Amino acid sequence: MKAAVIVFPGTNREQDMVDALSACMGNDPILVWHGDPTVPDVDLIVLPGGFSYGDYLRSGAMAARSPVMRDIIAKSEKGVPVLGVCNGFQILTETGMLPGALMRNADLKFVCKDVRLKVETSQSLFAGGYQAGQVIRVPVAHHDGNYFADEETLDRLEDRGQIAFRYCDEDGGLNRDANPNGSIRNIAGIYNEAKTVLGMMPHPENMIESAQGGTDGLALFSGMVEALS
Repeated sequence: MKAAVIVFPGTNREQDMVDALSACMGNDPILVWHGDPTVPDVDLIVLPGGFSYGDYLRSGAMAARSPVMRDIIAKSEKGVPVLGVCNGFQILTETGMLPGALMRNADLKFVCKDVRLKVETSQSLFAGGYQAGQVIRVPVAHHDGNYFADEETLDRLEDRGQIAFRYCDEDGGLNRDANPNGSIRNIAGIYNEAKTVLGMMPHPENMIESAQGGTDGLALFSGMVEALS
């Protein structure tokens, strides 16, 4: 399996993503600079977390216009899987690859802590390592993670099984206290219709070994590798 991790000015989680992928792939993914016109032929493209362009205009808005994104969109339309985490999720919504938008957190404060997620479906190449309804623990670190979409879009996401993860309590309950940013319907991650694009705010790459406090994120990467190898 071959993977590419895209690097933008202000990206700060690319090495974390490389480490997580390498641990499961057995080889290192390539790093691709945002100004490159194309991405080499790979099995997976990853947009990591950080603060691309310093979030000076709007989180992910400037990165969405980077030269490399034209090729990523084209490859995605041909079925190449794309994973966007945190700032990567924001970029995916800004390009229109995923619906909705990521707004300022409800309390207008940066949030950095472990949260619990409920796996809504395991029927994707990204979540095959989990069971539907499983509760996992992973960290978040963001200021603009408040997912929003109109009711029609939300209902369509629900009906088509495009909601990947929701913020929940340790028992899987969906409530306000378990929601770190005010995301509508406790949404933490969504798929495109084909489930070949996943955007999520939490950082599974930072929960893959016991030294990080847990390994709940590892199954996402090992499941991807198994599905794409």
